[in-house]
Amino acid sequence: MAKNYHVTHRADGSWAVKGAGNARASSLHTTQSAAIQAAKPLAQQGGGELRIHNTENRIRESWSYGNDPSNIPG
Repeated sequence: MAKNYHVTHRADGSWAVKGAGNARASSLHTTQSAAIQAAKPLAQQGGGELRIHNTENRIRESWSYGNDPSNIPG
C-alpha cells in the first residue's frame, strides 16, 4: 500500500514531514524547502503522494509518485 506524506507548518514556525496516519512527525525542519527535500524520497520510495501545505496548512501542491491511472501529468 502506498504511503502518503505531508509537509506541514507548525505553530512554532518549523516545518514537519509527516506520514499519513502517523501520530508523530518523521522529521522537523527550519525551512519548507528543506522539509520538501526530506519528504520527496520518502514518497518516491513508498510510491505514494507528497502533499505540500502552505503556512495556513492548506494544500498548495501535490505530487504523485505511485501508479497514477490518469494521463494528466502532475
